[in-house]
Amino acid sequence: MNTISYTNLAKMCAFVEERALTHQSDRTAQLRREADAAGNTQSSAAQADLLALLVRLTHSSSVIAIGTGAVIESERIVDALGGRGQLTAVDSSPEGIAAVRRLFNTLDEDTQTTLRAVNASADVFLERLNAGAYQLIVVSGDPANYAPAFAQAPRLLDDGGMIVFTDVMAMEGTDANGGMLNPADRSAKAVAMRELLDTVESDERFDATLTPVGTGMLLALRR
Repeated sequence: MNTISYTNLAKMCAFVEERALTHQSDRTAQLRREADAAGNTQSSAAQADLLALLVRLTHSSSVIAIGTGAVIESERIVDALGGRGQLTAVDSSPEGIAAVRRLFNTLDEDTQTTLRAVNASADVFLERLNAGAYQLIVVSGDPANYAPAFAQAPRLLDDGGMIVFTDVMAMEGTDANGGMLNPADRSAKAVAMRELLDTVESDERFDATLTPVGTGMLLALRR
């Protein structure tokens, strides 16, 4: 690719994101404004839309969302569940889980989906869950969330289940120094994402693909 091609790719990403923002519901837009005002900046609208689509594509009834300070993604997952099943949100930070609990309180009267918010680290909590009981796992946030989630994914997911990692390019957060796009970035997130990408793509139990939606999403389907 030449310079013009890369410029057009950047414009394309901006176009996709703007279009997703334009088409979000009034409730989603309000939640985004409230979260941003509280200093809890939300991730890509296109990423949230893709996660909602994946809920439907995997016919999910039980979803785990790890690192769930991203209230927009949780709201879109609940919407995609359509009143069925359950969403279990796991966050080790008090601030993150408080944001999810506020969201769940808002949604509770409008959905029959069971909503659970758990303040715990991924490596401790996931070991307690029943095997083969989940169709979708979404991982975001702290770099310590990713490897433990993938380690448990073969046990937790049923056949054809999927695990999705967000911010695989490690570009979110104030300490980001280019993430995986910058080979010199040795931040904890960038290092963890390089290791994760190699681990997931080489695991014969999964079919995986890396997509440039948001700040990079890695999708891995259990064979």
